[in-house]
Amino acid sequence: MRRAVLAVLLGALVPVLASCESAGRRRYENNDLVLVTAYTAKDACTCLFVMERDEAFCRAFVKASPSVAQLTIDRERKAVETSAVLLWGARARYVDARDGCVLEL
Repeated sequence: MRRAVLAVLLGALVPVLASCESAGRRRYENNDLVLVTAYTAKDACTCLFVMERDEAFCRAFVKASPSVAQLTIDRERKAVETSAVLLWGARARYVDARDGCVLEL
């Protein structure tokens, strides 16, 4: 009985979700790794250069589960670069005290 109810609900839900996508909206096909790398870079940059915390604290602060993003810190340029699965990555750099860290596109 539960399986039948679940099948009916899923059958009704799929067309609704498919209709949510409209032309003109951006699709995110690999969004999980894109978001993980971007948020990790931005948050690590903010932790290190705005909040002025130590590297060990910031690495623990931005650690995702599962840990897929690798973190590279460039203290000289005040930038943080992340990568995941060789194809996805992001870079954030410290601008100033007013603007903090920004993602570089």
